[in-house]
This record gives sequence, C-alpha cells and structure tokens, in this order.
Amino acid sequence: MPRTPRSDGTSLPKAALGLSGATALVVGTIIGTGVFALPSALAPYGPISLVAFGVVTLGALALAVTFGALSKRVPGSGGPYVYAREAFGEFAGFLNAWSYWITAWAGNAAIVVAWVGYVEVFVNTGHKTAISILIALIGLWIPAAINLTGVRNMGAFQVFTTVLKFIPLLFMATIGLLFVDPHNFGSFNASGQSAMGAISAAAPIALFSYIGLEAASVVAGRVREPGRNVPRATIYGTLACAVIYILGTLAVFGTVSHGQLGASTAPFTDAANNILGGTWAGDTVAVTAIISGIGALNGWTMLCAEMPYAAARDGLFPGAFAKLRGENGVPVFGIVASTVLASLITVFSYTRFDDVFTKIVLLSVLTAVIPYLFSAAAQLYWLLVRGRESIAGRRLARDITVSGLAMVFSYWAIQGSGYQTVYYGLFVLLLGLPVYVWLKRGQGVYGDEPAPVAVPEGRAPETATPPVKRISRAVPTTRTGGLRRNLLRHRD
Repeated sequence: MPRTPRSDGTSLPKAALGLSGATALVVGTIIGTGVFALPSALAPYGPISLVAFGVVTLGALALAVTFGALSKRVPGSGGPYVYAREAFGEFAGFLNAWSYWITAWAGNAAIVVAWVGYVEVFVNTGHKTAISILIALIGLWIPAAINLTGVRNMGAFQVFTTVLKFIPLLFMATIGLLFVDPHNFGSFNASGQSAMGAISAAAPIALFSYIGLEAASVVAGRVREPGRNVPRATIYGTLACAVIYILGTLAVFGTVSHGQLGASTAPFTDAANNILGGTWAGDTVAVTAIISGIGALNGWTMLCAEMPYAAARDGLFPGAFAKLRGENGVPVFGIVASTVLASLITVFSYTRFDDVFTKIVLLSVLTAVIPYLFSAAAQLYWLLVRGRESIAGRRLARDITVSGLAMVFSYWAIQGSGYQTVYYGLFVLLLGLPVYVWLKRGQGVYGDEPAPVAVPEGRAPETATPPVKRISRAVPTTRTGGLRRNLLRHRD
C-alpha cells in the first residue's frame, strides 16, 4: 500500500478502508468463533441467559452510538485511547491503551480456543491436549501472516470471511426457529442463583460476543472519510450482529437439549445436525465457523497492533510499537508481540484451566469494559461541559442519556464478571504502572511537564492532537492576577 507524504517529511499509510471495509471489520471482529461457542457457555444459566443477552444488546447499542459520536468529534486512530487521553489526560490514555491491548491479545486466545472446537469436528476428535494446542497456534499465526502483508490484503480477507460467516447464523436465526422444541430449553433459571444474580453472571459472557464494536474507531486513521464512515460502520455493524445473535442463540437453545448443550464444544453444529439429520449440515456449519474464526482473528490481530501503535506515536507506549516496516507500512512488532502473548496464554490455559473458554472470556471482557467505561465517561464529560455550545436541548438530553446508559452498563458488566476475574483483571491492569513510569523516565518528564515526543519515521496514522495543559481556575485573570503570575514565574 503506498504511503502519503507528510509536511514534516515523514510518510504515512494511505487510508485503505471504505464504508464496506470498515463495516466488515466491525462485523468481523464482533462475530468470531465466540458466538459459535456462546450457547454452551450460557447453558449453565438456562434460558434466563437470553434475558441477559437482551440487556447486553441494549448496552452494546448504547456503546455503539457513543463511539459513533466520539469518532466524529475526536478523529484519528486509537479509539478509546484517544478519547480517554483527550478528556482525562495522558495517564488515563495510557491505562486505556494498556487495557485494550490486553483485551485484544487475550481475546484472540479465547477466539482460537472456540475455533479449535470446530476444527476438532474433523480432526483430533479425541481432543488430545497437545494436538489442540498445535491447532490453536496455527489458528493464531495464519491471521498474523495475513496482517504482515498489509492493510489492503487484510481488508479484502475480512470482507470475504464476513460474508461467509453470516451463512450459518442467518440459517439458524431464520430456518432454525421453525424447529424449536420448548422441551429443549430446560429450567428457565438453571444456575441456582436468584434471577438477578443469574442475569448479572451471564451478562459478561454475552458481552464478549459484542467486543469489537469499537473496531472502526480504533483504526479510524486507515478509513476513508472517517467522520462519515466510522460512525455508520459502528452502528450498522452492531445492529446487524444484534439481530443475528439473539435469534440464532434462541434457535440453538430450542433445538439442542439443555444437557447436550452444556457439554457441547460446537453447539451450532449440533443444532444443524438435529434440524436436518445426519452430520453433513453440522459439518457445513463447522467449516463456516472455522472460516469465521480466522476472519475474526484477522481483524483482532490488526487491532492488537493498532491501539499501542497510536499510543506509541504519542510517547505513551514503547517506541517499537510505532515503527512501520516495508512499503505497506506494517506495524510488525505490534503484530508479532501480540501474537506471541496470545500463544503463551493459550498454551497456559490448555494446561491449567478446565473451562478454558469461559475463563479467558471473562478476563478479556473486563479489560475491554474498562476502556468502554472511560469512553462513555469522556463523552458524558464533554456533553456536560461543552455540549450546550453546539447541541440543541432535546438532542443534548438524548445524548447525555445514551452516554449515561453506556456508563451504567459498563459498571454492571464489571460487577457481573465476578470477584476472581476483577482481582486478576485489576492486577493485570496495574502491571502497566511500571511501564508508564519507565516511559516517562525515558522522556525526562515528571507530572504535567510538557515534553517533545520523538516519533519514529513511518509512524502510525494521525491521532488527535494531545490535550493542552489546563489552566488553573484558582489563578485570577485580572491585571493584578497577571502581575502575580509574572512574579511567581520570576520566583521559580
């Protein structure tokens, strides 16, 4: 992909994604293999988990609208990182970039675990751990290889896999509903908890299916006409996934018995076999799920590099992440480093965890919800402080309500993740503190002191300009106040 020259002599990758490519990226990152394994993960809670799915869908739509508004106001690659940095400063921006980066590569580990379940419909049917790990590593490194060839190839592959992955989901969301048997649903609340407890516990698992709705905002610097295309891609993609998700999951619950569903590693395959008989239909679904998983991993591998890539060019992530290689401007270090980490956590999970998918899902959801929370708070903050200057009263009230709902939803998702997940997630998040200290020490900066940021040649697409230092309201603006400031400056 050719680069476009900059006025400062450096060169940047040309925006390669249009509306269709950006929407395919959103849909492709939202719909991975996670949704194909989701009915089994929700089965222990019973059909009440569908209520949680409905609530999560409303929250996801509130987040999609919020990200759409933010992308219009704060252009450039980086998504939640850029929004948090603009509203709350550099440290908040760093924490969001760190948290989202963990989400991306840990989420890839969860996706590939579900992907292996569908591959093993055909090979390693005895589920030998060593072979499962080998299959998982192949699944992680194929998308990495595609991303290393450049954004244009990655985008074309994303569109192709997005079209294919809709086939079994559309089938289940339409034809599958005609074969629903109420006896398959089992007890409405099978969790043994209260109704609210079951809904809150099932919600974070359901939310994993919507992680990726912010994808277009993260890569906005690579999207043509981002002010127009990023909000549309975000909202259109999320709406399409919402309809398919709810109807498809309902059909699987109604066509596979509750007992069989809880033990299934490929629930959509089992549902297709029960509907059409034999194994050919299930095999077809499994092939499509395999393609879908590769497509999702393809999109998420790009995001693994793009978020730290945007932060690194602002001096808030190690500089190696900001370097571009080759004529196609590929962030090689970010792609390779993130894939290595995903590989390590996948191997660890297969050897230490029994319910691999659910545990990784909960961790990646928690680290994703933190940037979601900051993004919603950033939009609410701006609306309350500056909204009256540019937005009419009724529309302002609507936008404040949506942003507030997105914040409440994010808090609820964190609460529902469970104490153990929150503990591990907080620990992983705080591991970023030494990294931040190391970065600032290298820049010779303490506190809010400004410092020039040395950006490597061939850096990431433009992000928004870093926020200017705030002026304290405690200092008067009168002439005497100005004299006082000068005296204080001379004392320093």
